[in-house]
Amino acid sequence: MNRRHLYALSALLIASGLSVAIYKHRVLGYPLLPEESASLWSIEGHLTFERHTVGPVKARLKLPHDPPGFRILREDFVSRGYGLTTEIVDDERIAMWAVRRANGQQSLYYRATVYRDRAAGALPAQPPFPEALELEPPFNEALAALLDTVRAESADVATFVSALLKRLSLPAADTNAQLLSTLATDDFERAQLAVTLLTGARIPARVVQVVQLLNSPHTVAARPWLAIHNGNEWLFFDPVSGASGLESNLLLWSWDSAPLYEVDGGIGEKLEIAVSARTEDALSLAERRATARDSAAVQYSLFQLPIPTQAVYEVLLMIPIGAIVIVFMRNFVGVKTFGTFLPVLVALAFRESRLISGVLLFALLVSAGLAVRFYLERLRLLLVPRLAAILTVVVLLMLFFSLLFHRLGIVTGLSVALFPMVILTMVIERMSIVWDERGPMEAIQGGLGTLVVAMLAYVVMGIDVLEHLVFVFPELLLPLLAGFLLAGRYTGYRLSELARFRALGGPAK
Repeated sequence: MNRRHLYALSALLIASGLSVAIYKHRVLGYPLLPEESASLWSIEGHLTFERHTVGPVKARLKLPHDPPGFRILREDFVSRGYGLTTEIVDDERIAMWAVRRANGQQSLYYRATVYRDRAAGALPAQPPFPEALELEPPFNEALAALLDTVRAESADVATFVSALLKRLSLPAADTNAQLLSTLATDDFERAQLAVTLLTGARIPARVVQVVQLLNSPHTVAARPWLAIHNGNEWLFFDPVSGASGLESNLLLWSWDSAPLYEVDGGIGEKLEIAVSARTEDALSLAERRATARDSAAVQYSLFQLPIPTQAVYEVLLMIPIGAIVIVFMRNFVGVKTFGTFLPVLVALAFRESRLISGVLLFALLVSAGLAVRFYLERLRLLLVPRLAAILTVVVLLMLFFSLLFHRLGIVTGLSVALFPMVILTMVIERMSIVWDERGPMEAIQGGLGTLVVAMLAYVVMGIDVLEHLVFVFPELLLPLLAGFLLAGRYTGYRLSELARFRALGGPAK
């Protein structure tokens, strides 16, 4: 029953920690690697027109609405004296500006910040199959012949559309395609022609408008694109080249081919779209994204704490990581150390003094303190006064080494002031007791084991990726806790015991 309870608790801890971490990474975008960056695009739509006489004006502008592969982080509307409303009509999101009295040059601005998110986007429902198409001769015969040819060269809707668009892009190779191509003079008409031909094949299709996200000083214009429904999902195609899919830098702006803007009461209307790209820290972007969603992940995030408190937890959260090394080296390898988690504390001290100088200082201070401990033993002092005396001596030794390193110009030695005095005192006392009870060999083995394990823990705790993961995803400590619980039931041989009892197995055959 206890074993089953342990396994159930471990599974619950693993599932809870991993599910929260996956949600924060996949949905909120928290990065798995430190210093990871994300691309943001700023899009500005500038609508201008004129009003020669004083009077009312209404302007409508289509807006991106849950574009596939992108999320809108922020939107701003700039207009002077205009009222603004937004509404969704037939899968389109429309901004409507209105003013009762306007005169002269008018300017309306729409600004949005978007970022790439493959899981984002809302698509319209499946459309009904189009009615049979009838064209006038000779276009009807050309359409029937072209569709028969393309149908023979394709296996499904996707390959059918690709083959049809390729024939329309190279009409000289097909007389039927050449005849039908005379119905289109520009890209929008070519895309609409493709929709007409697909209607003849009873394939639902519509012309959509996309904007290419390029970091360019020049304005960009909306381009036509094809959206095809194969009965299960929407497929996108370039009406010019026939290439399938939406490129990573294409933002779907509108789900129809009608103009993006409309002005009542003005003349000379013009829409200019400008795009600029920038790079932002992925962690900062994730925090902004979580804030915009009002997610509980940001409300209970460590980033909400004051900076000094965050610095403290950056160290504290690495202690369980160092504990992994302790558990492995003691329970599975069999290395002897002073205390269970004393090496982790020593490793934390190495974070202040760095590894090489820390090991040197550890050896010097422990050796000097051990000599003082043996001298105090001769005075037959009680335990508590003796520990207090050793602590005082350790402080004086630290002061001496700090002054010595300063005189020698060794800057790293100055960090010895941050070395935990109590830890050193405990190491000295423990080592001296083992020396008296079990002999110098056991004491030296314990001291060296403590130092080696502390060095390994320091290396592991200093891995930048682990520091980032534990701080950004502290819930990952729950699966780590489950691992400790499961390791606590291990009763097999340690690696050192395999070598120790090898002789009992007899000679190798």
